[in-house]
Formats: sequence, structure tokens, C-alpha cells
Amino acid sequence: MSNVAEPAVTSREEEEEDPHPAAEDEDTGAPVAPIVRLEEVSVVTGEENEEILLNLKAKLYRFDKEGNQWKERGVGTVKLLKDKVNGKVRLVMRQNKTLKICANHLVLPGLSIQEHHGNDKSCVWHAADFADGELKDETFCIRFPSVQDCKTFKDKIEEITESLAQDRGESEEANATASLLENLSVEGKDSKEKPETKESSVESKDSDEKPKVKEEAPLSVSEKKDNNE
Repeated sequence: MSNVAEPAVTSREEEEEDPHPAAEDEDTGAPVAPIVRLEEVSVVTGEENEEILLNLKAKLYRFDKEGNQWKERGVGTVKLLKDKVNGKVRLVMRQNKTLKICANHLVLPGLSIQEHHGNDKSCVWHAADFADGELKDETFCIRFPSVQDCKTFKDKIEEITESLAQDRGESEEANATASLLENLSVEGKDSKEKPETKESSVESKDSDEKPKVKEEAPLSVSEKKDNNE
């Protein structure tokens, strides 16, 4: 009988220790008003008037000349942005969460990007960077999660630099042609004006070469009488 009574006591104790805990988690469905109201704030990044040409996740390094070593600048998103007005392209990279700028420089025709020591996930290049608020000559190294991302980044940079170099060449050629046409127009104008100057000089010469009439003094009365005799 003792063996039968013990489970009954145990079950009674469990019922006393468990006063319906599920009732505390019950959702009544009543609306709960927030204690503090937060207003939505628009964040201006300076990228509003730019077209995104490339957007990839990466880790950026900067070469420290004093310490002669690579230092991490941050992990985030690297973008290639094209200005909708003047067409200039810049490289911008921001850190995750804080959005702090790691790199910010123009992509110029002379920018050369290379693979980093045989690592097909990393690229190296030099640029005049403005991330710290002043222009600095920096050496960057960027590492991507995959080989394909690195290749896409490198190919896009090369495509932009080649296009800029071509535009510059066409612009210089156009300026040279315009300058040549301007010189030709000036020479043609001078050649037209020269005959007029020659004719005027001839006329003035002819006027100077006209025979001068010698004026004689009037005769006196006695001279007239002698002439008549």
C-alpha cells in the first residue's frame, strides 16, 4: 500500500508548485503604446545625385609607411559612383553599422589596379584619398570574399579608366582641331585685308607722284610793255 500512496502525494505536490504558469504568457491582444516616440530622420550621405556602378562587400587595408605594414581600415561596402551632372566617377567605401568613410577618391585615367602578390581575391592601387578630410597619397589593398567579386571590381575600374582616357584623347583632339581652325580663319582674314592696304598705299604714292606746277611771279608793267614790243 505504501507503494501506491507515494505517487498520489507526489502528483499533489507538483500541482501545488505549478500554479498555471501558462496563464502569465497569455497575450490579451491589447495595444501597447511606446513610452518614447522616435521621429524618422532622413540621413544625407552625399550620394543622392550619383549613379551606383558597383556595390560589393569587402575589407580594406591601408599601407602605413612609417610602420612599413598594412593596417585595416574597415569592413564594409565599396561603391563606384558616377555623378549624374559632370560624369565623374569616385570610389567610396563605408564601414558597416557606423557608415564611417574608409576611402573616398576619384577614379582618374591614370589609376592602375593590380593583383596583390598572387592573391586572386585582393587588389592593390594608389590614389589621392580624401577620406580624412584632406588629400593624402595612399596605397590601398582590398580583399573580397570571392575571386569573382575581385575580378568584377578590377574589370570595372579598368573599364572606367579606359573610357576616361578615350574621352580625354577625344577632347584634346577636338581642342587641337578648334585651335587649327581658328588659326586658319585668322590667316584668311589677314590675307583679305592685305590687298586693301596695298591699294591704299598705291593711291597715296600716285598722289605723291603728281607733277607739281611751278608758280610764276606776276609780270610788272614794264615787263609787259617790253613783251608787247
